[in-house]
Amino acid sequence: MENRNSFNYSLQEGESMTPRNGDFGFGTSDRRYAYSRQPSFHQSQEPHTPISIISNEFTKPLLSRTVSSIDMPAGVYSFDENDKAFGGRKGSVEKLSVLSIFQVIRTGNKSMKKLFALISLNVAYSTAELAIGLFTGRIGLVSDAFHLTFGCGILTFSLFTMAASRKKSDHVYTYGYKRLEVLSAFTNALFLLFMSFSLAVEALHAFIQDESEHKHYLIFSAVTNLLVNVIGVWFFRNYARINLVYRKAEDMNYHSVCLHVLADSIRSAGLILASWFLSLGVENAEVLCLGLVSVAVFMLVMPLFKTTGGILLQMSPPSIPPSAMTKCLRQITAREDVTDVSEARFWELVPGHVVGSLSIQVKGTDDQPILQFVHSLYHDLGIQELTVQTESD
Repeated sequence: MENRNSFNYSLQEGESMTPRNGDFGFGTSDRRYAYSRQPSFHQSQEPHTPISIISNEFTKPLLSRTVSSIDMPAGVYSFDENDKAFGGRKGSVEKLSVLSIFQVIRTGNKSMKKLFALISLNVAYSTAELAIGLFTGRIGLVSDAFHLTFGCGILTFSLFTMAASRKKSDHVYTYGYKRLEVLSAFTNALFLLFMSFSLAVEALHAFIQDESEHKHYLIFSAVTNLLVNVIGVWFFRNYARINLVYRKAEDMNYHSVCLHVLADSIRSAGLILASWFLSLGVENAEVLCLGLVSVAVFMLVMPLFKTTGGILLQMSPPSIPPSAMTKCLRQITAREDVTDVSEARFWELVPGHVVGSLSIQVKGTDDQPILQFVHSLYHDLGIQELTVQTESD
């Protein structure tokens, strides 16, 4: 059956019978419109009968294809219907304002409220440290205050993504906003890697310069900062592990916040230890402490950086072994009604949600048995959402 018959294509006056599919790389046997993304794997056993969505009132085709665009007649499809399908508001996408974020935080879970309290405490402390540094002329206090302020900005972004990810999917972000939490965790990991590098540079600088001129007035700042960070570690103590199994996107975001506060605590403890060793007359104490802190922060955050980077780069899901993927492809290719399997792509949208797509060349016109077989096969493997494109010989 040709595509123009399935779409009830009516020729205009003076138009030739030459099919237009060749202009776009679609063959007459291409059936990618016949089967699209399925919301679940519970399919009916009966063959699906296509239903025409074109009324006799329309004299022009549903899809009028040109070389540059696809024109859709007005009134056939509206954004209002699409918004209802995705659970969004009518008209346009709902935007998050500062007021709506505070409303979400006020009605949110305990972790969001704890993070907001931690950010407020850090902002108050960094403001006080900046004021004291400017008043006394201590450049070290001013530098540490700017470091804390930048860290507060990263934590605020994490809080924003927690609020924004609660929005439902719409006609612009059809997958929803859950991946914002993965981006937030990646940003936290990148900031901590930069902090590890800066600590290594500071240790190298302390090795070159004369340690007898080292300033000890930062000890009070480091102790106070350590007490603030200990409160943050206590808030997110359930995520204080390096190799944490992420079952959903918010677990990754909370884990990144915990590592952020934990790394700051290790940095403050290292500065306190270095100042104490220097007071005892230990040589190269600052170099040793800052070097150990740099290595500890790097090892602490590297697993999170790899995991979040892999998700954002849409790498193969680590939860599914490559051998299992290869076995599934072999089982599909071994069927008599399949001639070729290509473009098999699988990735992790967010932790715990795997998405995939593949193209299958089938024999004959009945593709329902192979579609049901493929979906059940990959569903048992742990793939929640699968798109299958079938083409007949």
